[in-house]
Amino acid sequence: MDQTSLPHSVLVVGSGGREHALVRAMAASPSAPDILAAPGNPGMAADGAECHAVKADDIAGLVTLAQSQAIDFVVVGSEVPLALGLVDALLAVGIPAYGPKADGGELEASKVLTKQILLKYGLPTAPAGIFEQVEPALDYLRARGAPIVVKADGLAAGKGVIVAQSLDEAEAAVRDMLEGNKFGASGSRVLIEDCLTGEETSILVVVSGHDYVTLPTSQDHKRIGEGDTGPNTGGMGTYSPAEVVTPELLAQIDREIVLPSVEAIANEGIDFRGTLFIGIMLTTAGPSVLEYNTRFGDPETQVVLPRLGCDVLELLWRAAQGTLAGFDLQVKEQSAAMCVVIAAAGYPGDYPKGDPINLPDPLPASVAVIQAGTAHDTSGQLVSSGGRVLGVTAVSTDLQSAADAAYATCDAIEMTTKVFRRDIGARQFNRA
Repeated sequence: MDQTSLPHSVLVVGSGGREHALVRAMAASPSAPDILAAPGNPGMAADGAECHAVKADDIAGLVTLAQSQAIDFVVVGSEVPLALGLVDALLAVGIPAYGPKADGGELEASKVLTKQILLKYGLPTAPAGIFEQVEPALDYLRARGAPIVVKADGLAAGKGVIVAQSLDEAEAAVRDMLEGNKFGASGSRVLIEDCLTGEETSILVVVSGHDYVTLPTSQDHKRIGEGDTGPNTGGMGTYSPAEVVTPELLAQIDREIVLPSVEAIANEGIDFRGTLFIGIMLTTAGPSVLEYNTRFGDPETQVVLPRLGCDVLELLWRAAQGTLAGFDLQVKEQSAAMCVVIAAAGYPGDYPKGDPINLPDPLPASVAVIQAGTAHDTSGQLVSSGGRVLGVTAVSTDLQSAADAAYATCDAIEMTTKVFRRDIGARQFNRA
């Protein structure tokens, strides 16, 4: 594509690590676009993005910002503004955007809707029940047995999925959601699924109606503790490629899951133009769909985008414009990436904020520190402001050298409350 036909000014909506990774990827476009972010974070600002203090759920404010700054293209990073209809509002005033409209965003905003579509179109997925009342849900639990999975229907910042190892734990999760209001309206309806076992993989698919491009594979680590122990989080680290997904298995996933998913969504009357994130469990019976998300994964984005050898801005622009067919996806040869998430002690429960952070300077050429939960205090010091604070991403010729570089940087970062897993990629290393 002629570089002059790409957008000159791009607004990235969000404030986390995913959005920082998107800023870095699009800033590397040969077209050299002006990058803005709302609300952004200190890391994006340090990488040249002009940050504006408009919250990601302020739909009217974001539209006004895009108009006032004469933005050519908006890339919506996080799920909340998608579900709230930001893309619909932008398109209504003639501003192109990457990300599904509200009807597509509902595929992530409602786990029940996704399950209903999976079952309707016969895609491989776990048997499940849907409940709004406690007693029928408890009866279903007792009939199915444990381990079993309890999911809040709506958005819960990656924390609304409980993999219960016992019936007592499952019953407590159901009561917390339906009676205890643990997740507010998001938990007013629950999905109870059989517990699938195996390895997970994340498949990121850039979709434009019936056309799609599948990005390199990755594998996330959801549990807070090493050895995949403790509660689920938004993600404690990831690596790419996930070699458990062999070329033959990837072809099967495309045939049995990706293509049927894209077609099912289109058949439901949804003109989906954005990222379809398909969470997949690799069971002994074959790959099975765990969930759909409707945006790039976090932290998967941090390892997938740096491995691409093509123009990420062009990829997203063509998806939004409906001209994705024929896009030449290029992946850097002999590349592997690892992202280790540094969190604040206590996450995913209560955690401190305002902990000073000092980053190594200079960083190794192969390493990027992606900022997620950060802010500046009144003196200008970088401090923690969230549960997942940083994502230390290294790209190298092989996974071991990427891991070595990432962990050396994690150790060199000064942050009193930092915690991180030291076993990201362990499954891959054990296979090797």
